[in-house]
Amino acid sequence: MAERNWVPAGIDTSVPSPARVYDYWLGGGHNFEADRQLAEQILKIMPDLRSATQLNRSFLRRAVLHMVDNGVRQFLDIGSGIPTVGNLHEIVQRADPSCRVVYVDRDPVAVAHSQMLLHGNPNAEVIQTDLRDVEGVLDAPETKRLIDFSQPVGLTMLLLLHFVPDEWDPVGLIAQYRERLAPGSYFAVSHVSGDANATGLDEAVEAYKRTQNAPIIRSHHEVLRFFEGFELVDPGLVGCAFWRPDGVGDVTDKQEINNLPFAGVGRKP
Repeated sequence: MAERNWVPAGIDTSVPSPARVYDYWLGGGHNFEADRQLAEQILKIMPDLRSATQLNRSFLRRAVLHMVDNGVRQFLDIGSGIPTVGNLHEIVQRADPSCRVVYVDRDPVAVAHSQMLLHGNPNAEVIQTDLRDVEGVLDAPETKRLIDFSQPVGLTMLLLLHFVPDEWDPVGLIAQYRERLAPGSYFAVSHVSGDANATGLDEAVEAYKRTQNAPIIRSHHEVLRFFEGFELVDPGLVGCAFWRPDGVGDVTDKQEINNLPFAGVGRKP
């Protein structure tokens, strides 16, 4: 099959991947039968989940354009997943072609396709490593080439941290990244909400365990801890749809979906 041309050797395509499930929900073409089956199974439980992923994508656009408007020209996107329409580098480079972007993901399929997509773009790179490898992320040759940590950086972790268990100490990991950021840097997070009272969420989480990356549902208070050391930008940590909506598609008519991913942006003083 033609799709296999971009699959790295040794990848078990029979095991679903969160990145590829998300790609399917967004209408992307880089997913396999196992991913599609799981995605459809979860949609039967939560039919509006596809809308929630689209709201998250809209939040990405608004958050990074806010950063560009406030002088940020370099971005580090950790847990970037498989590139689909509306990638971070497309958004910010459309606003200012000088913007530089480093994508980070541990999924080899996501990285392989990102490398194909970014070929010929001197201001965007992708590296394959884990969030926990802070030095491996911040000191990678690709990062050093594109990012000057003496200047403000836009750091994003969207729909990532709910796959990070407490035993990994996500608050401590974020603090390590924050320490390397210059004042005036920004940090954007979206995270599945335990406070949205979304119908079917617990059942969907159980189904997601097939991916070997079961989501951890956290409360507003628990997600707020990720912003320690940052000053929250108005309107704070809110339902994804309510973070500065500015157009059609940013908000749905279903309140529980608008609030399903929390979203917020912080600024390092």
